[in-house]
Formats: sequence, C-alpha cells, structure tokens
Amino acid sequence: MTLGPTIRKTKYLNNRDLLAEIHRSKCSFSSFTKPEYSTYDIILPNLDKVNQRTLADARRNRAKRIGLQAFTEARLSGDKKVKLAELTPDYKSIPKTDVVIRIMTFEHIPLAPGRKKTTKTTADSHEKINFPPFQHWKLDDETEELVCVGKSHWKGGVEKGTFSKDHGRITENLGKMFIKLSERYAQRSNWRGYTYIDEMKGQAILQLSQIGLQFDESKSENPFAYYTAAVTNSFTRILNLEKKNQNIRDDLLEENGLTPSLTRQNQHEYAEETARQAELYKNMRMPKSEEVDIEEEFEDEETGA
Repeated sequence: MTLGPTIRKTKYLNNRDLLAEIHRSKCSFSSFTKPEYSTYDIILPNLDKVNQRTLADARRNRAKRIGLQAFTEARLSGDKKVKLAELTPDYKSIPKTDVVIRIMTFEHIPLAPGRKKTTKTTADSHEKINFPPFQHWKLDDETEELVCVGKSHWKGGVEKGTFSKDHGRITENLGKMFIKLSERYAQRSNWRGYTYIDEMKGQAILQLSQIGLQFDESKSENPFAYYTAAVTNSFTRILNLEKKNQNIRDDLLEENGLTPSLTRQNQHEYAEETARQAELYKNMRMPKSEEVDIEEEFEDEETGA
C-alpha cells in the first residue's frame, strides 16, 4: 500500500513575524540618526540599568540575531546542511559600541496637564499616544559615553526634531495579519454559526487597528495571545449587543401578541420544564434510610417483649 504525500501544516501567523511587523510599524513613527540604529538588542526601563551585565546580555542577543539572520538566508539560498551554531558569532567578538539599547521613557513626550483629573500612571500626565514611547541609545565609538540615536513619536532630527504622533502607519503586512487572524478566529465552531459573524469580524479588525501597536515588547514576546484576547473580547461584545437587541425585539412581539423568536420560545419551555421538575422533586416521598429501619425494628421487639 502506497501512502500519498504528507501535507505540511501551514502556519498562518507566528510571533516572530508579528514582532517584526510591529517593529517596522513603530519605526515609521520614530526618527533615528542612522537606519541601522532602529534595531535594538535589549530593552531596559531606564539608563541606570546600563551596566556590564546588561551590555553582555545585549551582545548575546545581537550575536543570536546575526546568526539567525544568516541561517535564514542560507536556508533560502538552498543550503540545507548549514547549522545555526556554525553561523552564530561569539558574543565576545561583538564590540559593545555596536549594541543599541531601547529605553522605555516619556522624557521626550510633551506634558498634557488636565488631560485626566486623576493621574495614576506617568502616561496620564503626557500626550495620549498609540504605543509606549522609547528612545534608542548606544555607546559612542570614541568616548564610549551613552548617546541618544533614536526617539519614538518624533519627526526630523533626533536633536532638533519635533514631537509627532500622526506621521506613521502600520505596515500592510500587519494589517493583513489582523484580517487573517479575525477570519481564522471566526471559523471556530462556537462562533461560525451566528448570522452576524461579519459584524464580529469587522469589530475585531477595528479593535486590532486601534490597539495593535500598544503591545509592549518589554513585558512579553507573545503578541499572538495579546491579539487573540482582543479578538475574543470584540466577538463577545457584538454577541452581547445582539442578544440585548433580540430580547428587546422579543419583548415587543410578546406585548403585541405575536410569536417571538425561537430562542425565546425555547427559553420559556426550558423554564417551565425546570419548574415542573423542581415541584415534582419537592413533593416526592424520599425513602427512609436503612439505619432508621433497623432502629424502628429494634424498638418494636423491645415493646413486644
């Protein structure tokens, strides 16, 4: 018996591609002194965390990224015998002045007093932006002092530029990923049967386009779970809204003596059957336990004696 060719499972979305498109989209809102400085090697909360240990971690990450990129190019060129370890350079060979550090900060974001009555976080005191702001820093090649080489939400030069939050856009590939994620999620068995599934998909795509870049790479490397949760909330929101509208429509039909929807009829039948079963169980005589029967027989024998 001859078996047919094995069908390889297609991966429609993965975290690596999502992270790459998120990075490209955020870079369109940012300004850098050189294009190569847009790629960071480590994320830190502030400049005080920059030390020998974090620089070593950044050099390891850079070596891993260089090796993975070379490995991917070799595989695409047809070389299937190459190994990742052979193409990954030693992190000690990478100069620390080549490392780019991303610092999560609001220093270059203008203040917006009065935007919120109560400020609970740092973001509440600044202009509202579409993703957490950051700056890129690196060690100077000559003095080895930290210098800023990039800013998010920035237009023009890093030193003489101005704040801007509207000049960028998400990439077309990221938009296609949002559409694909919504369509694939709508094919699940617990959602695909609804007649308003198109409204659910539209709401999910709208929600993803609004919060898509709010994913913070410093806290997680799993954007797929973040986006899936947003899609689930969008689908559930439309479902609850449609249920509310259906209940109002059924109430109006019943008030006018017309037949409501089949869902309302089934609810009435289920409620009546549940009440009948409860009443039957309440009036049913429960059998006595064996212990009670034995005690009664023992009392009868003593009385007869």
